[in-house]
Amino acid sequence: MCGRITQYRHAVEYLDALQVDLTLQSGISPEPIGRYNVPPQSKVQLLHQDDDGLRMEPVKWGYAPFWAQGKRPPAINARVETAATSKFFRDVWKTGRAIVPADGWYEWKKDEANPKIKQPYLIKLKTDEPCFFAAIGRFQRGGMAEPRDGDGFVIITASSGAGMLDIHDRRPLVLPPECAANWLDPELSPDEAEEIALEHGLAVDEFDWYPVPAAVGNVRNDGAHLIERISDPVL
Repeated sequence: MCGRITQYRHAVEYLDALQVDLTLQSGISPEPIGRYNVPPQSKVQLLHQDDDGLRMEPVKWGYAPFWAQGKRPPAINARVETAATSKFFRDVWKTGRAIVPADGWYEWKKDEANPKIKQPYLIKLKTDEPCFFAAIGRFQRGGMAEPRDGDGFVIITASSGAGMLDIHDRRPLVLPPECAANWLDPELSPDEAEEIALEHGLAVDEFDWYPVPAAVGNVRNDGAHLIERISDPVL
């Protein structure tokens, strides 16, 4: 799964790495985003494309269709194997594709003998380039002044595959820049989007992971110290 991410660079750094020839319609801060411990249900900078260009705006991480709201907590992830066809997500798969620009994500490795013993790991690209997480959701369009009740998004996840399984069996679907730009295109058909999601995610060997301080487990903690490698992990 993906339950905690980092999003700390300047917004313009993500946009430059995405390499899209689109006008940015929303304003962006000249200051770095500076979030090293981003939890679900908080607002996250999300990229999506409208008819008039590209927008980068804060949207809540968590989504449920209108008929499911209040029945259970909003979902934060959607499995790539089923998201395009599931009743829960198929509408936003068609109309609400987006990208979460990020620097990496955290997973917790559990002790098989004692699941209460957990060690957090930070996972990021070996190149240290931004990650582009495929996402779907419901969010404001065309520069609407206020988000609507029920707006939110989920991050699409894929199987971790060999190499990362000892950390977690699921991981965010990270797209290379060209595929991420195509994913944003409103003219892309649902079938074409499914092909991108199933066939073009970055492979496990593109990533590095290392143990980080246990303090990341508390969502009230933030700061660059949370992404520093530690030399004495419990696992």
